[in-house]
Amino acid sequence: MPLFETSAALLIFWTIAGYLLGSIPSGMILARALGLGDLRSIGSGNIGATNVLRTGSKGAAAGTLLLDAAKGAVAVLLARWLAGGDAAQMAGLAAFVGHCFPVWLGFRGGKGVATFLGVMLALAWPVGLLCSAAWLVAALVTRISSLSALVAAVTAPLWMLLLGYWSLLALGILLAALILWRHRANIARLRAGTEPKIGQK
Repeated sequence: MPLFETSAALLIFWTIAGYLLGSIPSGMILARALGLGDLRSIGSGNIGATNVLRTGSKGAAAGTLLLDAAKGAVAVLLARWLAGGDAAQMAGLAAFVGHCFPVWLGFRGGKGVATFLGVMLALAWPVGLLCSAAWLVAALVTRISSLSALVAAVTAPLWMLLLGYWSLLALGILLAALILWRHRANIARLRAGTEPKIGQK
């Protein structure tokens, strides 16, 4: 757990700010701007990069991935700069929750993987890089986005332990648990052998 030194009022402010940043539906904005349709009626109905890829636009998918990661990173960096490490963790967690449950879309959002990676990169770049590498290796080997996301998430606490980021451990475990919960339907399909591969419509 971080050492909470920031005032309660500021922690609440950065939690709200992080949530609002995280709740910006990057994928939907890009898809509509490029005339790709409403993501909620395409593929899985998810607003994340994997479902954007199902529209056939690799550029839009890459843009969604970067913007969703940036939401988490910006929330963390601003909070750390203007408040402190405790506010940065709260803002990062709130950005992740905002992406998963955006107020603008009736609290029906994405699964938070890109935002999670952005938060990790901003909080502790070595951990973020290792999580990203774990995602990439799993994606190259299995070609299954959800499995890659699960690998990246569950390894985060391990990297924190190995690299000595003890103050981030509670957040890492919580975010990993939330990603597992958000992917519960994917886990069921993985067990059944019916989970689609990356790029599959």
